[in-house]
Amino acid sequence: MLVHVLCDIMVALSLFLPRTAGAAANDGLSARLDQIIDDAIAGNRIVGTVVLVARDGQVVYARAAGWADREERRPMTRDAIFRLSSLTKPVVAAAALALVQAGTLDLDTPVAHYLPDFQTRLADGRPASPTIRQLLTHTAGFTYGFFEGADGPYHRAGVSDGLDAPGLSMEENLRRLATVPLSYAPGTGWHYSVAMDVLGAAMTTAGKAPLPELVTRLVCRPLGLADTAFAVTDRSRLTVPYADATPEPVRMAELQTVPFGDGAGIRFAPDRVFNPASFPSGGAGMVATADDYLRFLECLRQGGGPILRPETTAAMTSPQTGDIPVALPGPGWAWGLGVPVVTDAAKAKMALSTGSYAWGGVYGHSWFVDPGRRISVVILTNTAIEGMNGRFPKALQEAITAAIPESGRGSAPGPRHGK
Repeated sequence: MLVHVLCDIMVALSLFLPRTAGAAANDGLSARLDQIIDDAIAGNRIVGTVVLVARDGQVVYARAAGWADREERRPMTRDAIFRLSSLTKPVVAAAALALVQAGTLDLDTPVAHYLPDFQTRLADGRPASPTIRQLLTHTAGFTYGFFEGADGPYHRAGVSDGLDAPGLSMEENLRRLATVPLSYAPGTGWHYSVAMDVLGAAMTTAGKAPLPELVTRLVCRPLGLADTAFAVTDRSRLTVPYADATPEPVRMAELQTVPFGDGAGIRFAPDRVFNPASFPSGGAGMVATADDYLRFLECLRQGGGPILRPETTAAMTSPQTGDIPVALPGPGWAWGLGVPVVTDAAKAKMALSTGSYAWGGVYGHSWFVDPGRRISVVILTNTAIEGMNGRFPKALQEAITAAIPESGRGSAPGPRHGK
């Protein structure tokens, strides 16, 4: 009981007491971000969060706030581990491009070369195998089940989105996926999809090693990402996931469906990560801390070393979808090799510079890299879906881009490190 009371006091202090003089010295950015975080937690829109902002490679704002486990009164800490959902995709994409650099994987080779048993077809029955490049750009012809109604073809076939179905093998999920016709001929359209899961399977064949081993060897170990993996390194630091609800977010159940768009909702199985029989989802299966993810983003922003060559990183973070319109994020965006890129800031109706890249994760996360401002930002929460595309991440992005001018003019905020 005493521990719970002390934790309540700690969180109350983090939410409502004034910050130190150091926090007030950075041109108001820290105070503004603090207020946005405080309001989101006090308003029961999110349960907990870790927010990091880096400029020119230096962390200028860092704060952990709210609860990692609300019911057990465990405060959020900066080293908390989060289920990444789609924040997995850029990490796996970087590992794939490292294999391309090594000549092990080829961007323009059909996936059937690496997965001969995975035979995909169009609606008229004609065979059609997307290339590795098309998997990375989501122009392969696949989709996600959560975009469909409850009777959609992915649901009928039992295809997993990589967030559910604990214990399902990659072989079985690919078998199910191959029974559903492609939505369009590869390279002729765009749809956000399970393509990165297919990519992970192709990487396993090409790299002659399990996907988790490849990602660790090619990305995590070189960057020193100690807690970024397909398995949890320390369960005591893993955050509890919550789902949007009124009057406050609800703790996710063993199987939880969260409304999303016009589809049947996103199906979550939070304990999937503990089941070693679950296929390692290249689109949604990893976990990490905010600091690990920031280090990864800064690696990309600064050219990719030591995991990628500058020209490879430039290709990853520049438009690769040509004239094909992308529905997500929408006008003013294109997709690079694993990340969406701002092609026209005015059309995108965002404060990010043209050339920025950004995305989120349905467990409640958002991130962006703005090369024009020389910043990388990580916003991790344990609240789906608010933490991904609700008012909270949008308000943070607007405040950060307003306070830090493009092209580096003006003074940078001083370092500010929260709990």
